[in-house]
Amino acid sequence: MADQQEILSGLADIVNEETGVEQSEVQMDKSFTDDLDIDSLSMMTIVVNAEEKFGVRIPDDEVKNLTTVGDAVSYIQNNQG
Repeated sequence: MADQQEILSGLADIVNEETGVEQSEVQMDKSFTDDLDIDSLSMMTIVVNAEEKFGVRIPDDEVKNLTTVGDAVSYIQNNQG
């Protein structure tokens, strides 16, 4: 199982690949939409890539609750394996 730092780093890589946002900008307290300017289409791609990378399932109705990077990290951490 990945720890919080590994998940954060992995998410930062995914966000960077999808949107070009620098990995260093992807921090726990950042909002995907407000701070990182990620639209819903990019967010869905990020979710799919995160599911593959971390072996978790993130239902569509759960995605709307993942407003910050920290929310996503916590969700992945709590739902691994």
